[in-house]
Order: sequence, then structure tokens, then C-alpha cells
Amino acid sequence: MNKSYDLIVIGSGSGGSVSAGKARNEGWSVAVIDSHPFGGTCANRGCDPKKVLVGAAELIDWNTRMQDHGIVEATSINWSLLMKFKRTFTDSVPENKEKSFHNKGIDTYHGKAAFTGEKEITVDNNVLTGKFILIASGAEPTPLSIEGEEFVKYSDDFLEFDELPKKIVFIGGGFISFEFAHIAARAGAEVHIIHRSEKLLKGFDQDLVNLLIKKSEEIGITIHLETTISKIEKTSENLLLTLNNKGNVSSSLTASSVIHGAGRIPAIKGLDLDKGNVKFEKEGITVNQYLQSISNPAVYAAGDVSATIGAPLTPLAGMESHIVAANILNGNHKTPEYVAIPSTVFTIPKLSAVGMSEDEAKKLDRNIKVNYFDTSQWFTYRRTNEKYAAVKVIIDEDSDLILGAHLLSGVSDELINHFATAIRQKTTTANLKKMIFSYPTAASDISYMI
Repeated sequence: MNKSYDLIVIGSGSGGSVSAGKARNEGWSVAVIDSHPFGGTCANRGCDPKKVLVGAAELIDWNTRMQDHGIVEATSINWSLLMKFKRTFTDSVPENKEKSFHNKGIDTYHGKAAFTGEKEITVDNNVLTGKFILIASGAEPTPLSIEGEEFVKYSDDFLEFDELPKKIVFIGGGFISFEFAHIAARAGAEVHIIHRSEKLLKGFDQDLVNLLIKKSEEIGITIHLETTISKIEKTSENLLLTLNNKGNVSSSLTASSVIHGAGRIPAIKGLDLDKGNVKFEKEGITVNQYLQSISNPAVYAAGDVSATIGAPLTPLAGMESHIVAANILNGNHKTPEYVAIPSTVFTIPKLSAVGMSEDEAKKLDRNIKVNYFDTSQWFTYRRTNEKYAAVKVIIDEDSDLILGAHLLSGVSDELINHFATAIRQKTTTANLKKMIFSYPTAASDISYMI
């Protein structure tokens, strides 16, 4: 079938849905293509279902911390029941998402999209021509190039385990590995993290990361630094991993399951971008300030697949999709702003950051003040017996503005938003201290942090 559209969108997550909806609202003919279940990574196999599992792990941790402090009954996770609960959030997403497209008059196509011309896309036996094409195909796991890589499972698989493997090895020391490791360990699995370098969670403050490492080890997670996996073999009962450390000394480790957590890359393989005259690089589709392809003006890119300075976060994908919609509907006039974007690693405790790191701030020609506190003995955290809680706030003393904030605690994911707002709105610490927060809450501690 051959069909023409005003806009063809590749990807049904946040990066594609916003533009698709806005274009359709203006009377444009729109098609959305996805080779995965509709709804995108976050809702189906990422942020949302992960946080459901994190919630259960938080209850286990809270209960454990409060043993001998008034709580006497031990709790445990029933993995199959937890997964059943998780599926109440995810099972309906693809159908509901596709229905929402159809209700708006948007055509949907299931299958892998590929360029056959600058404005032409094929999906299965369909040839689609678009006045504009938006690539919002997200990201996919980085190839590992390990012998036996076919035995490696992915984050999608972890979120669908009907039974939790007894011994899990996570490859890589980033977001995915740490978040899932904290869930698995509290659900009763033996957990290992294999990381090739000496620093974990490199995008976060290392003083706080080191505290998180201590907590991780205390709950039974074994971390192997400066170690790589050279081979994975399947035995009659398990997987056998051959490891090599910094000194190239080999060792072995068995596992029930090996999970890929070693980073993700833009999902552009198979799109045949060359046939569409769409330039790309390691970071994704090469775009100008309007998120338009520098080589094909009919093509735009949003989300993890666009080569911008924006982090691979769901809210950023949605923001970029808003920008793309404005530009394709009314001509290039809007550019994205990557200011004060907070991010959180949903471990227990959570690790959050916004703005500049300490090292970045100290490279500036300004008077920088760094407030670093171990907050574990502050009332907010002592009342729940949190052993690891800390904050680092970076302030420009000349302007009295907050440049960056880094938090480790059970409530850092909510607290970081206050700092993001202060940075975004250029609120001085003097003015922020005037704010009266509900008390006693975590936010009421902010005046002491700054």
C-alpha cells in the first residue's frame, strides 16, 4: 500500500507522541510507526514499571532499617505477585496508546521503518511518503562484543521475569544496573555488578556515589571494579562467566542470569538513514538548533535519538517533541533549553543531581562555595534510621545563585525538584531562605543546606 502523510513519526513514546498529537490537532494527516508495543520505553519497559518495583524494595529497606526501633515483623517480596501488580500498570499501555492515536485520526503501523528516499519510508509492505518525518525511535542497548553475548538478557527481560533468578550479574555500573541491583538484592537474589572502570555512575557526584556504594555492599551487592567479561558460556545449570581484571588476571563467576546494564545508544540501526540523506553520528541524528536534520530539511529528531546536549530522559524527549511540533507547524523558530534538568538514580537511597558538578563549578572564574553535609543525623533521616544521607550544594557567592545540587536520600527524587526550580528561576539563596515550607518535611531542611 502506498500512502502520503503530512507527518510520519517513527516511535510512539514521548518523543513522537507529542508532535503527532499536535500536528493532528492542526488537521494534518499523521502516521505513527513502531516496531515495539505502542507507548514507548518509559511506560512499557522503563521508568514507570521500574518505579513500581522500586516501591516494593523501599518498603523492605524501610522495614529493615526500623527493626529494633519499633518494627518487629520482617517482610519479604513475593516476586510473582509483585510482577502481577506491575503488569496492572503496563499491560494496557500499548492498546490504550494505539486507541488514543486512532481516536485522534492518526494511522498506526507496526513494524520496522526504513528510509527509501528523503521523504519515503517503508514499513512491512507499506510505502509511506511524508511532507515531514520525525525520528523518535529512542535508544537500545549498546552491543557488548562478548563471546556468548547471546546469553545476555536486557532490562526489558528483567521487568518481565516471572521468577527472580537466584544469582544475577549486571554488566556495567550505570543507572540500569544499580537500580535493578537494588531491587533484586532486596527481593532475595545474590547480585554482582561488573564494571570496566574505577568510577561508577560517572554523571553523579562521586562523594555521594561512594556512600551509595557502601550501602549497596551492605545489602549484599558485590561490585567488581576495573573488570570485564571476556566470555559467557552456558552450562547444564547456570552461565559461566570468564572475568579479567585490571592486571589481566582471569577468574570465573557463575550466574543464573546476566543482565545488560552497560549503556544505551540511539536506536537508528536498520533505519537506512543514508537512503534518506539523514546524517548521523555516534550520539544520534545530527540536527541543528531547531532539531532539524542538517542534511535533510524534511526530517527532525527528538529524544534519545537526537544528537543534542540533552540527557536521555523522558521529560526531555517530550520537551523536544513540543519543539519539533512548533517548528514543523509554523516554521523553525523554537529551540530547546537544557537548563536545570534534574535526574535521579532510583536506588535505595536515591541519588539525585541538577545543575553543575563541583568540578565544573570550580573551573569557572567565580567565588564558589560548596556546602557538603552528612545529613543522616538530621531529623528527616534519623526518624527513619537512614544511615546514608548527604547533600552537596554549589553556590556562586558573587551572585548568590545556586549552580548545582546533589542529594543522596530516600526523598532526594522529590527534593531535587526544589533545587531545579531555584536554578531555573534564578532564585538567590537569600530569597529561597525566606520560603516557609511545611514542617517537618524534607523541604524544610533546604534553608540549612544553603
